[in-house]
Amino acid sequence: MTEHDLAILGASVVDGSGAPAKRAEIYISGDRIAAVRPPGTREPAREIVEADGLVLAPGFIDVHTHDDMALIKTPLMPSKVSQGVTTVITGLCGYSPAPLPPGTKLPEEYDILIPERGKIFERFSGYLDAVAQAAPAVNSLALVGHSTLRIAAMTELSRPATPDEVASMQRLLDKALEDGAAGLSSGLAYAMAKASETDELVALCERLASRAAPYVTHIRDEGDYLVEAVDEALTIGRRAGVPVIFSHHKALGQHNHGKTRETLAMIDAACGCQTVGLDVYPYSYSSTSLTVERARRGGKIVVTRSATMPECVGLTVDAISERLGCDPEEAVRRLQPAGALYHLMDEDEVRRVLIHPLAMIGSDGLPFDPMPHPRLWGTFPRVLGHYVRDQGLLSLESAIHKMTGLPARMFRLEGRGVVEPGAFADLVLFDPDRIADRASPSSPDNAAEGVARVWINGRSPGAGTGRRLTSSPA
Repeated sequence: MTEHDLAILGASVVDGSGAPAKRAEIYISGDRIAAVRPPGTREPAREIVEADGLVLAPGFIDVHTHDDMALIKTPLMPSKVSQGVTTVITGLCGYSPAPLPPGTKLPEEYDILIPERGKIFERFSGYLDAVAQAAPAVNSLALVGHSTLRIAAMTELSRPATPDEVASMQRLLDKALEDGAAGLSSGLAYAMAKASETDELVALCERLASRAAPYVTHIRDEGDYLVEAVDEALTIGRRAGVPVIFSHHKALGQHNHGKTRETLAMIDAACGCQTVGLDVYPYSYSSTSLTVERARRGGKIVVTRSATMPECVGLTVDAISERLGCDPEEAVRRLQPAGALYHLMDEDEVRRVLIHPLAMIGSDGLPFDPMPHPRLWGTFPRVLGHYVRDQGLLSLESAIHKMTGLPARMFRLEGRGVVEPGAFADLVLFDPDRIADRASPSSPDNAAEGVARVWINGRSPGAGTGRRLTSSPA
């Protein structure tokens, strides 16, 4: 009998499909799962892990990250590996580090992606080559950003694109897709893309249709015009004939709480004629760049980074304005470029989106913030510890499906997101009684508890264990 590289014995296997957990023995040879056997089989293996009482699941797929440059700058990716993440999707919210002409002056809001005006790439292939050279520990799948295409093709972003500029963006998108980009993202709430018209997005998304590549969107408005923004995204996907995935679906502002009842019903209705998905993070406060416009929405605002006043990181805008002797809007201006936590969400809304059958889990973490949102380090253990074990909001099997099998299907990651013979050996072993997020606003980089082991392509995480992924043909 052939000797396997690794045997994981006695685990409760949650296979990513949503099916009930079962006891099984998992055997790994090379980068693949060679066999799934009944307890007591005991095939020979060079390494044996006794996992009695622990859960074995597919490695988690973080479907919403801003890890584009973290894969290069911090390739061991401790914030992800420590919580069981083995694959990250990058290029979200319209931001990607390519394709950008040399010498491009990036808007300040790009600080969430590229710190300190760092490296950009003229071709998408150049970015992917840089990731490969960095040899990150985790797998990655990269999207191209709509805002990036606008910056590359336009001289003035505060207006709609001309037909010639749309054609230029289409050519850039075609090249990026040929180079290995897996889809298009947009961030229509951000200044770089606000002026873009629906037809512009449709024209670009039509270039995705032959590949069935997804359009992943941070929609135009998540507050007063949430319903209209959801309708626009569904219209874009329907007209272009491509899947639509809603990023970090939520409703901002107390007077908008409850609107996700309507938007989720809209998404359900649309599923009859188009492919739709969504992601969510398990926290009731958000994080992005700090602007006067966002500050005007009110609520508690905590500064996570400031280029001009780094000593103010961790303080509220109200406290900073009092310290400076000015109004909050002036304080925000003095802090820029900056980032912040915004307390504008409702816990009931978070729970409603989390349990939706189409909802996947994405951290939306900002890896270069000095005081990042705790979701960077805590998203997946928080779902499994707080919402599954402590709150009983989801079954363990359903939650893991949202982190594994469902995103693998939506992004067409063949052989990922499942525990079955022939699948890639991306696996996480954890204690369901102990798993918990330990990151907090004051200590945002505390690693999770309860994650016992992680394997990526059959190996313990380390330099080069991750791979550049591509979507399988439609």
